[in-house]
Amino acid sequence: MQPAAPLSSYVENWHPEPVNTHDPMDPGPTAAVSALLDLPGPAAKAGDALPPLWQWFHFLHWPAQHELGPDGHLRDARFLPPLPDRQRMFAGGRCRIVEPLRLGEPAERVSSLGSVTPKHGRSGELLFVTERQEFRQSGRTCLVEEQDIVYRSGRGSGSQHPAVVDDRTAPDAEEPWQLRLQPDPTLLFRLSALTANAHRIHYDAPYCRDTEGYPGLVVHGPLLALLMLDVVRREAPGRQVSSLAFRLRRPAFAGELLLAAGSPSGTGVQLRTVTHRDARHATAEVTFA
Repeated sequence: MQPAAPLSSYVENWHPEPVNTHDPMDPGPTAAVSALLDLPGPAAKAGDALPPLWQWFHFLHWPAQHELGPDGHLRDARFLPPLPDRQRMFAGGRCRIVEPLRLGEPAERVSSLGSVTPKHGRSGELLFVTERQEFRQSGRTCLVEEQDIVYRSGRGSGSQHPAVVDDRTAPDAEEPWQLRLQPDPTLLFRLSALTANAHRIHYDAPYCRDTEGYPGLVVHGPLLALLMLDVVRREAPGRQVSSLAFRLRRPAFAGELLLAAGSPSGTGVQLRTVTHRDARHATAEVTFA
């Protein structure tokens, strides 16, 4: 049996060109996300600054149904590396905010490939791909975001997950800023719709258990990041975020009690997302302007 080719061999000649997309920055998605998070009203209206990371609800791409693979992800796209039996995981990212994006003002996004780095992990060979996105309004660069995506070829050797989801044990933390959430299947379904995310691990429980080996529906990694940033939005409404970085470490599951906790300092906040079984499902660092 021939040894598998290294992942780097599949991307030696892979150099996707940048792509420009546009969005009217309609206030509708912000109102929808605000309702999803049970806010008393929209977090922002036309002319207001968009909360950090809420650009994820704009510039959406709705592919034709036949373009999706059996897991719900796209089979092929501009920044998907040409790996056989490709598996994808969102690992984290960074964002530098020169000035916030404004609702109601058309915006342009320039997406490009940042870096491609092969690494070896406990589950085998991995490919780390960084996608860079630059957001502009009225000719000004407002925000630069980098997303780190990890890919493997084929299934990994498996990871340790609880056999049953505990929906009663609440986590605890000492940080002064805290926000609790218990995401249920309805919330995950609505978030998938708001982000044009058809990945079945977020809404198809039999697929989660039988194919992916999870005990239940997987909470979106971006939701863990958004929850940490919403702690900052609620606790420091007058402070402008100038930069942020987050890392997604371990999955959380529908029904689990989540706690986003933050420790503020003079210049920013250190944050984490906690369950009773793990102290750091996600971590983030925020710097104020």
